Amino acid sequence: MVGFKATDVPPTATVKFLGAGTAACIADLITFPLDTAKVRLQIQGERQGPVQAAASAQYRGVLGTILTMVRTEGPRSLYKGLVAGLQRQMSFASIRIGLYDSVKQFYTKGSEHAGIGSHLLAGSTTGALAVAVAQPTDVVKVRFQAHAQAGGGRRYQSTIEAYKTIAREEGFRGLWKGTSPNVARNAVVNCAELVTYDLIKDTLLKANLMTDDLPCHFTSAFGAGFCTTIIASPVDVVKTRYMNSALCQYRSAGHCALTMLQKEGPQAFYKGFMPSFLRLGSWNVVMFVTYEQLKRALVAACASQDAPF
Repeated sequence: MVGFKATDVPPTATVKFLGAGTAACIADLITFPLDTAKVRLQIQGERQGPVQAAASAQYRGVLGTILTMVRTEGPRSLYKGLVAGLQRQMSFASIRIGLYDSVKQFYTKGSEHAGIGSHLLAGSTTGALAVAVAQPTDVVKVRFQAHAQAGGGRRYQSTIEAYKTIAREEGFRGLWKGTSPNVARNAVVNCAELVTYDLIKDTLLKANLMTDDLPCHFTSAFGAGFCTTIIASPVDVVKTRYMNSALCQYRSAGHCALTMLQKEGPQAFYKGFMPSFLRLGSWNVVMFVTYEQLKRALVAACASQDAPF
């Protein structure tokens, strides 16, 4: 078996908290270009009808979007918003993933036999709490990713300036723009992602199809990524459009969704589906595999420090 072996000592909440944030940052570093391509495809055509949008589409497909960005804006454009993205993951993933088990135990009062309801409730709670804390970092990340430079000036000169400019021009509420659809998205994503990962992993282990090691973690994470993309894509598109919108462009997240439906049709809610799946699938695989290994490594390190010489 490759990787750290499972131990009888369960990881502490601190180990899970730090491990989740670190694993998410590693996953973001690897998959960020796919996330940027997803954002560009999601906002494409938002001011046009479906026919005009299809005819004048600048980006076509995942690879086409990435190649177009590299050709017109340079390779660095694929990592626009990375700093805000890493800030987001250290706060966001640490809460929504790192605290998931602790919150689940709270709802089940410490019972080892948690029902599906407890899983869903824990996922919704940590997902919503993470958004409340990390929303400004998500707004800045999306603004950087959505802005096509291509010969024009930068929208923001730096990540810090972006926070200051948004707060100055749109008020502090601007930094929490899109919180409602993001809470909805992350309640859905967290439930689909963590609960699906838990259920697939538990099923594989109980059926003795796999042991608790890398292949099991890989399979569970890939399945979780696919299910999450299908369920969360509509709210993800609305969240991206609304957070990137100009002041007063949409009255609310609901108005944004209705405008999309009227102008572009229901297919607009699955814009950028392939990069979403490629990104979320690969992100889940990297994050969960790294997270499981980090937990074991940190537990082993703590155990070796406590061991007598």
